[in-house]
Amino acid sequence: MTDTPANDGTRDATPVARPSSPTSASPASTSPGAAPTVGSRSTGSTPTGSTPTGSTPVYSTPEATGPDAALSPDTATPLVDDPALTETAATADANRHTLVENVMGVVTGVFIASFGLFLLKASGAVSGGTAGIALLLDYAGPLSFGALFMLVNVPFFALAIWKKGLAFTLRTVLTVGMVSAMSYLHPAVFHIDDIDPVYGTLGGNLLVGVGLLILFRHGASLGGINILALVLQEKLGWRAGYVQMAVDVVIILFSLTVVSPWIVLLSAAGAVVLNLVLALNHKQGRYLGRT
Repeated sequence: MTDTPANDGTRDATPVARPSSPTSASPASTSPGAAPTVGSRSTGSTPTGSTPTGSTPVYSTPEATGPDAALSPDTATPLVDDPALTETAATADANRHTLVENVMGVVTGVFIASFGLFLLKASGAVSGGTAGIALLLDYAGPLSFGALFMLVNVPFFALAIWKKGLAFTLRTVLTVGMVSAMSYLHPAVFHIDDIDPVYGTLGGNLLVGVGLLILFRHGASLGGINILALVLQEKLGWRAGYVQMAVDVVIILFSLTVVSPWIVLLSAAGAVVLNLVLALNHKQGRYLGRT
């Protein structure tokens, strides 16, 4: 019976010694009645590389490469290979975003998310979060989406300061202000006379989800429900995407008062797309970039 660990990480119940290298067992040192020394159990005399009967078996240190490179020699159990769990102070500094990376990340995230919201508004659709609330109020009242988006987010800035700190809050205020500004820029330079509502709703939510993902990874958000979802993920371990999905369902149901049921159905499907982007990609500990 060989000493090679099984694929499931188990080993023969009887400890078996493993020589440090195949050359450690010399044919000249093997007595006629002894079993082979490489990968086998000693049954007679004690050949080179074997362990005498009754002694504590000693396992060799695995080589740096090969099938046993990630195995512990005494347990044959795969070692943990999760960068989020094995990160050191040195690697944490190496993973930290630079100022240029954060600025470009925030600008890119804001542009993508705001353009997604532009497609939603052009389609007459709604969304979740504070953006969805602002869209609903925009359809129902005289104020523009940009102004409403900033106003709706104001109460959540206090939550951000309390739970996420001043730096995160300032970045969030900046991103919310940039989205509000770009809500005036996009229609001024990009005219949409007709857009298929399915394309606009699903594509717009996909872009918003990607933009939010970029912002999250650079320590910012679009405020509102995003802040609440991030706080619950960090404190309770709830996925940010799933938290926001539940809240978005409630918001979209209220949209029945201002848009048709068909658009509400499309908006609900779009909210699923948006939040799946977050739920499947923004898992705690997976991304090591630091702000």
